[in-house]
This record gives sequence, structure tokens and C-alpha cells, in this order.
Amino acid sequence: MENLEETNETQEQTTLIVSEEMRSYIYEIAKWAGFLAIVGFVFTGIMIISAFTIGAAMNTSPEIMLMAGQMGKFGGIFFTVICLVYAFAVFYPSLLMFKYSTKAKHGVLYGEQTSLNDALSKLKSLFKYWGIITIIFISLYIFFIISTLMARQV
Repeated sequence: MENLEETNETQEQTTLIVSEEMRSYIYEIAKWAGFLAIVGFVFTGIMIISAFTIGAAMNTSPEIMLMAGQMGKFGGIFFTVICLVYAFAVFYPSLLMFKYSTKAKHGVLYGEQTSLNDALSKLKSLFKYWGIITIIFISLYIFFIISTLMARQV
């Protein structure tokens, strides 16, 4: 019996209260996230169109391949694939921001805890994505610095 009372006290102590000020902050963040998501979707669309357009133009015109410099040696298909990978790298965080925005607005406006939980889950995924991308780029920088130092010593 005593153990049950301790459990109830612990559950009551961990209850989080969301104030009106916090709700307004979450709603404002959701509006900005929605704006950034839409801009990301537009840029993704432009990148996809550009990838296929420039890739096809590179294959048909040798002058464009010369203007592309070192990347022109690989051909239009390589350029198209690189642009599509970059487009996906922009699309995924935009999608997470859009989902966060819609869920957070719904949760704040209607007081639905599950929508707010889902929104924060999407925000967590967004930060995890950027953390992984940051680790990848730091690793690549370290690799390039070490390989440059090694090449100078040879």
C-alpha cells in the first residue's frame, strides 16, 4: 500500500504544465517552421527540375561540359544524381518541419496532447538528422585535412 502511494506521488511530481506563454512560443515556432518547410519544398522542386534539365543539356552540348570544369568529365548523369541526392537532403528536413508545424499548431490550438507529442517527436527527428549531417561533414573535413597533410609529406 505504501509503495502505491509513492508511485502516485512520483507521477504527480513529473507532471509538466504548459503555460500560455509557452503555447504562444510553440505556435510562433510552428508558423516559422511551416514557412521554412514551404521554402524548402520550393527549393527541392527547383533542384529536381534543374537536375534533369542541366544533366540533359550536359549530355547534348560539349560546351556545357567544358563550362562545368572537373564535374563535366563525369557527364550529365553524375550531375543529375548529385543534384537529386542534394534535393533529398533538403526535402527530408523540410518534410519534418512541415509535419512539426501542422501537429504543433493543431496541438496548441485544440489542446491535444497527442498532437503536441507527435510534433515534438518530429522536431526531435529534425535535430537528429542535422546532428548526423554535422557529424558526417566534420568527419569529411578531418579526413580531407589528414589526406592533405599526408599528400604534402610524400
